Amino acid sequence: MSTEFKYDNRRKSNSYNKYSKGKKNYGGYSYKPSQGKGASESFKGGTFKGGNKNFKYSKNYRKKPYQKQFKPIKNKPSVKIAFLGGLNEIGKNITMIECENDIILVDCGMAFPDGDMLGVDLVIPDFTYIEQNQDKIRGIVLTHGHEDHIGGLPFLLGRVNIPIYGTALTLGLVGNKLKEHSLYNESSLNRVNAGETIKLGCMSVEFIHVNHSIPDAVAFAIRTPAGTIVHTGDFKIDCTPITGDMIDLSAFARVGDEGVLALLAESTNAERPGYTQTERTVSDSFDNLFRRAEHDRIIIATFASNVNRVQQIINCAEKYGRKVAFSGRSMVNYMAVASELDYLSVPENILIDLDMLDRYPREQIVLVTTGSQGEPMSALSRMAYSDHRKVMVGEGDFIIISANPIPGNEKTVGNVVDELLKKGCKVVYESMYEVHVSGHACQEELKIIHKLVKPKYFIPVHGEQKHLRKHADLAMFLGMDRKDIYIGDVGSCIEINENYMKELPAVPAGKVFVDGLGVGDVGSIVLRDRKHLGQDGLIIIVASLDVYDGHVISGPDIVSRGFVYVRESEGLLDEVRQVANNILEDCADNNIHEWGIIKNRIKDDVSKLISQKTRRTPMILPILQEV
Repeated sequence: MSTEFKYDNRRKSNSYNKYSKGKKNYGGYSYKPSQGKGASESFKGGTFKGGNKNFKYSKNYRKKPYQKQFKPIKNKPSVKIAFLGGLNEIGKNITMIECENDIILVDCGMAFPDGDMLGVDLVIPDFTYIEQNQDKIRGIVLTHGHEDHIGGLPFLLGRVNIPIYGTALTLGLVGNKLKEHSLYNESSLNRVNAGETIKLGCMSVEFIHVNHSIPDAVAFAIRTPAGTIVHTGDFKIDCTPITGDMIDLSAFARVGDEGVLALLAESTNAERPGYTQTERTVSDSFDNLFRRAEHDRIIIATFASNVNRVQQIINCAEKYGRKVAFSGRSMVNYMAVASELDYLSVPENILIDLDMLDRYPREQIVLVTTGSQGEPMSALSRMAYSDHRKVMVGEGDFIIISANPIPGNEKTVGNVVDELLKKGCKVVYESMYEVHVSGHACQEELKIIHKLVKPKYFIPVHGEQKHLRKHADLAMFLGMDRKDIYIGDVGSCIEINENYMKELPAVPAGKVFVDGLGVGDVGSIVLRDRKHLGQDGLIIIVASLDVYDGHVISGPDIVSRGFVYVRESEGLLDEVRQVANNILEDCADNNIHEWGIIKNRIKDDVSKLISQKTRRTPMILPILQEV
């Protein structure tokens, strides 16, 4: 049976391009398949009628198969991470994350000087690279309010005005610092609650609640076009925190299920097995110690920022009918901000001023002070060395040091404890009783975060080299490949893509010393001279020379500071004087008037003499003047 086609002379329209029941339309040609015997599902040939034309269709006719159009897959961009501080050191935490043409900074902290940084008050990051890229920076996000994470902000904002984003308590503490530096009115402080997300350029930052030794601490899930980066900040897993809720592990799990490109996790306690104890452990210890000291005045030294610890002290003081006083400028400032923002609950009439201590019996007093790290100018140190204007310690004082010594501070803390014991005080410190627990995660807690986040790449941060290495080993134990782990240094810069992670050339970074009002004017040369002066002392040689012929008119006079006691070493100083005089006369006789040459000869010959006589190398400073 043949199949009949009929040409439809009506104009093509959209209605004719649609399929209708029992009839197929092909661009103006109507085709009705035969229904009788011999009909086939496939077209086998037929007669085309229309326009007085007869046309035979080929039996090989086939409709061209539809070819699906695939859009080209666009590769994701890369993200750059530059570490300007916080690696291979304790403190000075600051990280720069850059994607496409946008940059965000995570934290901006400071560090305390080492023992060989003589005269230095603070150490802050080098902001050169930030200043070079300030047009790209969309904001600074802060994990929490500890000094090693916010202490450098006033020095940065004095150079570059960048919006700041943080939780309420963190911004309250930052605001106090900015007021001290007269920067508060010019700064942009933006409050963000845990669980909220902000948009900064092409990136978004989700704030995730974590537990730490200060309330309002957060981690970040930073979503970039390259992928998600998780930065834990400082954290631990505390199921029974003093204030607030348990760490939001569900948020970490959710972000991990979405896919995480890289994890930046703190490494402070990476060497410690197990779990960090809950803060409530300290509460039980305080209760026992308060009972033991029922007839003594209690003095407790702790970190000013440890608001939860101070809350427990206040709770115990209320229970045992004691008044509470704060000593130390930072302690007073922190407690004022925490109380104002309702992070510190203070019963009515329990706080007293430091000047009112003498009005109450000693057994009714609890004094909360700074100085848990043995800092020379802290309140507890001044008490120990009888240098405090308002508090004298001795027998009848029960002193609790509720903090761990930061690495490097063990000696100074030990010295303060010794001085307190010499004065007859009873001293309790962390190794004796559970009067301190860490705010940082131990190995099992780090494992939990790794398993929840499931990152493709891992960068351990916030710790010395031994901490970073141990954390890297922990990640490999959990199954990560070594090539997917990066251990950096201050100034390191890496590029991360979904297909690779590679190291880029280092960026400008390092340490900037703050000495008094001077920022950056003390460098390695100045510190070297200070160390030299401190170890070997100084000899100054002063002489007046004839302006015409260069011969000595007066002097040389010898001044010694920190080298030898002059009255007991007159013979040695006379020899120094004679050597200097001989050099000056010799230069005059040989018509040598270049002062640089003359001074170098004096330094060399006098140093040689002193070294032979004393085996010491004091700094030699010749001062010459023409008359």
